[in-house]
Amino acid sequence: MEHDFLLRAAARAIYDACYPSDDWSPVGFDEAERSGTVHYRQAVDAALQARAVLAVRGEQLPLPALA
Repeated sequence: MEHDFLLRAAARAIYDACYPSDDWSPVGFDEAERSGTVHYRQAVDAALQARAVLAVRGEQLPLPALA
């Protein structure tokens, strides 16, 4: 997912909102991404579902601006 910056950012936002502390998930987003934890996979799936819902049919989602 390193090539899709918007999807990764959405997954991180979802992960941080759903798993705000060590009580909810034993590791932060970056470690969860490296390990492919169930929490990370759920956040990615939620981001993919959100993207599908938010995309208007026939509209291409914008590419992120690269600094």
